[in-house]
Amino acid sequence: MWGEVIAALVQVIDYRLSMSAPSRVVNMFTTLHSEDTEYSADSVEWLPENDPDVGYFACGTYQLVQDEAESTEEAAPKRPRKGRVYLYQFEGTNSALERLQCIETAAILDMKWLPAWSEDSNPHLSTVNSLGQLEVYEFQRDDKKLQKRTCFSLETEPQEEPPLALALDWRRQEEQDQVAISDSKGGLHLLHYSPQGEVIRERSWSAHGFEAWTCAFDRWSPHLLYSGGDDMLLMAHDLRTEQQAWTNRAHMAGVTCLLSHPMHENHLLTGSYDEQLRLFDTRAMKRTLAELDLGGGIWRLKPHPVHPNLILAACMYTNFSLVQLGANDSDLSLLGAYEEHKSICYGADWSPSCGKDDGALTMATCSFYDHKLCLSRVEISK
Repeated sequence: MWGEVIAALVQVIDYRLSMSAPSRVVNMFTTLHSEDTEYSADSVEWLPENDPDVGYFACGTYQLVQDEAESTEEAAPKRPRKGRVYLYQFEGTNSALERLQCIETAAILDMKWLPAWSEDSNPHLSTVNSLGQLEVYEFQRDDKKLQKRTCFSLETEPQEEPPLALALDWRRQEEQDQVAISDSKGGLHLLHYSPQGEVIRERSWSAHGFEAWTCAFDRWSPHLLYSGGDDMLLMAHDLRTEQQAWTNRAHMAGVTCLLSHPMHENHLLTGSYDEQLRLFDTRAMKRTLAELDLGGGIWRLKPHPVHPNLILAACMYTNFSLVQLGANDSDLSLLGAYEEHKSICYGADWSPSCGKDDGALTMATCSFYDHKLCLSRVEISK
């Protein structure tokens, strides 16, 4: 089991515009910074606070510890996997990038920021790792550093080897954050995280026959959680009844990423190892609204926070592609591709600020075997 999981991870370790708005055109990608992360990089997340001058983002890494004494494939699952969390500051006025912090930890598989609850509180960075843990760090604004607050283990049977925690998503409720995590044994976990840092498990259940690569809350319905697995299944789970709402079998390979669109109700986008970006209407899942072949397998989908019909896709074995959801909300088109990375493309996210030039957008991307982090700017015009 673990040999298959490690092999798979090493191979693959990913305001609505006017209806009459014309298609946009990508003029140019410009690399502002390129940095060696030392360990293999697989995730990057901008702090979702819109400051036109200063922005912060985190980068997570995943590294197998090599041991010359281990020469057999059977030994691979026993190798420890280590990682780092990097914190960066980017100043938009002069395009300066500074690494503020490096935290040694277990190998990171995914991360998400939890915005501050109030003006008097700080945002938190949530991460999931190879030890099957949720770790949460508080971003201390004054000191510009992350402080660890919580570590929660997903394992339900202490005597068993814990699964790898592969992906997470969150949804804010009145007095707490609801957190969903998927794991390498096909399991899903529903947790609650309070502003005080307390984690409570609501429930854990088996959903997929193989790795559950991804999970995502429906941004429009408080009762639906989506998941995708290496069994090629896309599922919707009704959190009120603890039953599956539906199962979709449209994918020809593992389902690797999900996006419940933040500005278009009932729109669900999916990425898969089969290289197809799919757009579904969740009210009619028998057929897709649109499909787009991006090549290379799709590990991550990120809508721009200001222009969410512009979607950044991490296409593992090709590039980072910029896709536009069309004016009629039911077609997909490729606007351009960022080709700076030469290894597996995993991590991608947009800066929340558009800066002073509305036509220039900033993004961060990272890739695996070349342990490369890039900060770049894309100029887009109508």
